Amino acid sequence: MKILTLLLIFSTFFALSLFAQKKPAYRLYSAKGKKVSYKKMINQLDKADIILFGESHNNPIAHWLQLEVTQDLNQSNELIIGAEMFERDNQAALTQYMTDEIDRKALDSLVRLWNNYKTDYEPIVEFAKKNYISVIATNIPRKYARIVFKEGLEALEELPAEEKKWIAPLPIAFDIELPGYKNMLTMMGGDAAHSSLNFPKAQAIKDATMAYSILEHFQSGKTFLHLNGSYHSDNYEGILWYLQQAKPNLKYKTITTVSQKDIGNLSKEHIGKADFIICVPENMTTTY
Repeated sequence: MKILTLLLIFSTFFALSLFAQKKPAYRLYSAKGKKVSYKKMINQLDKADIILFGESHNNPIAHWLQLEVTQDLNQSNELIIGAEMFERDNQAALTQYMTDEIDRKALDSLVRLWNNYKTDYEPIVEFAKKNYISVIATNIPRKYARIVFKEGLEALEELPAEEKKWIAPLPIAFDIELPGYKNMLTMMGGDAAHSSLNFPKAQAIKDATMAYSILEHFQSGKTFLHLNGSYHSDNYEGILWYLQQAKPNLKYKTITTVSQKDIGNLSKEHIGKADFIICVPENMTTTY
């Protein structure tokens, strides 16, 4: 009877395992659309100077993998973590939290935390804090991005020097021929008028500032892992374009997150978006 019970348990476990294999939560693909293992991705990320991890902001698989990648890279690398989710003028308070000068309640009042901070970013921040890993606020304060959206890049030149320190050095390069920025014009109806150009320009000032922040804090011999929305680094544009303009000889790797109904094969539209592509079922539960 005991043997029959064990056989039944084993058969049930085996059947559940097969079912789980047919319902994976994600698949990893290379830039060419070939399936790749998590271990192979980590082995390649290990050799990078700077990694841009592009997420879908409300995707739980992306956030879980960000934590897993952070933990695994930390085993063989000295890490620095940067994040779009923190704005540069909040760096002092963020550092105070990381060094236990203020508590979580003070962090919440002094830093403009995203609504999904607790579920999606706090685990990484807490891991970094426990392991003495610096966390860098890389993004432009949103009020300056709004100025660009309303008045253009030129309006930033009128800011006092004290405020300009939160932004990449001006003037920044801006190439409207980059497909990512050009597509943003299409979203606005395809009008290339000055007012419409401010939409991609507002994106560009974010990309340029995040790139500037990354290089400002990058240290040779360490790995800089940056968390950002996928649109900021998809197709090797955005943040990466600015990084490569300034430091073309560094080793960069990019990750993106996409959703599909069937994740068994990567759709053509997603091929080439990044060095590694996390493909998640489109009906995956979201964090908000």
